[in-house]
Amino acid sequence: MKVLVTGGTGFVGPKIVNALVDANHWVRVLERGPGSWKQAGLRCQEAVEGDVTDAESMRSAAAGCEAVVHLVALLNGSPRDFERVMEEGTRNVIAAAQEAGAARRFVLMSALGTSEQTKDLVPYYRAKWTMEQDVKASGLEHVIFRPSFVFGRDGGSLQQFRRIARLAPVTPIVGPGTQRIQPIWVDDVAAYFAASLEQPEAANRTFELGGPDVVTWNEFWARLKRAMGARRPTVHLPVGLMRMQAAVLERLPRPPVTRDQLTMLEAGDNVVGNDDAVHTFGLPLVPLDDQLRRAV
Repeated sequence: MKVLVTGGTGFVGPKIVNALVDANHWVRVLERGPGSWKQAGLRCQEAVEGDVTDAESMRSAAAGCEAVVHLVALLNGSPRDFERVMEEGTRNVIAAAQEAGAARRFVLMSALGTSEQTKDLVPYYRAKWTMEQDVKASGLEHVIFRPSFVFGRDGGSLQQFRRIARLAPVTPIVGPGTQRIQPIWVDDVAAYFAASLEQPEAANRTFELGGPDVVTWNEFWARLKRAMGARRPTVHLPVGLMRMQAAVLERLPRPPVTRDQLTMLEAGDNVVGNDDAVHTFGLPLVPLDDQLRRAV
């Protein structure tokens, strides 16, 4: 199948692109700058310059493609940034897919925690929710994935956690540390995306993705430090104190924590609500301790 991938040069994107190629799909990657696909280690057959905020470039990129895998998202930015890149950008991608006749499948990367109940908490959740609704209303056959925390050795939040565990004199945990998470290994996410293109039972469904282990933040940090051989003590930081610090850190180009992220943390557990993905795809998943060993 001829597939267009947007957002293929980020942290998760290269794994998904290469998994699609390994599954014998012909992959065209959208890149904002020439040569970024090479720097990201992609094995795609073609790369084209464009931007999801540019409708004309999207029509050109989608031409001749039978399916679209849409991964573009922002983690930080103003409310208008989220609207422009994620919401309006997704509408441009959908319109391009419709015009190109890419009707065999549209696969969207959303995020665990996205729901009608959370959409008004922060701009990120609102944008993800709007993206999902626009895809569902498009008339395109689609699959939507909502992954939990995605761990890998090459980037993502786990690398930030590793730096904290290695360099900080104490391990800071926001709040009581009792909220639960369900991290999933990046290659497992890529395997889901590759399988989704031709899985009949996946059509027009939304899947929550998590790894095989559910842990609290307290348990996660204990496991990470054990895997790294770190023995630093743990300190629980009040959310209110962290909000004051985040307000200052948000002035940085890539802040380590934002007030919106703290709001999402307070929203509750980040774990899957069902095992539909496991039953539909039947893929083996990497346990959390193995994820940590691979990453450290």
